[in-house]
Amino acid sequence: MSKAYFNLSSPMSVAAVVKKAAANTVSQPSSRLRLRKAALTLTPAAVDRLKSLYNGPEPRLLRVGVKQKGCSGNSYSLEFTDKKGKFDEVVKQDGVTVLVDSKALITVLGSEMDYIQNKLSSSFVFSNPNVKETCGCGESFKI
Repeated sequence: MSKAYFNLSSPMSVAAVVKKAAANTVSQPSSRLRLRKAALTLTPAAVDRLKSLYNGPEPRLLRVGVKQKGCSGNSYSLEFTDKKGKFDEVVKQDGVTVLVDSKALITVLGSEMDYIQNKLSSSFVFSNPNVKETCGCGESFKI
């Protein structure tokens, strides 16, 4: 914040001094909230699949993480949990809650999670704009 100096020996009224000081001050934003990129977005297919997986006798949450393994170095990990970790990022979309592990947040930031089902398999697939390289089988990636 800048300081304003006024010469008190000059003939200036108090109102003029206050007005000049107010003009020199830097206004602070009314809110400290900033727009930011979503940690993870879900496609409608992923939301539908998660809703069907969450229907059960006990409440469960899906935690998305990244582990160091595979040809290219990193691989996604999905696990069910019953509670949020201390530093997990909470993603709520269309009535579904997904947790992003704090250690994987930088890696997953801006990704889209989809659910693909065909005759041979069904799986969650990630479209990650941060990925620089993937292995031939598509299971691991490098950032």
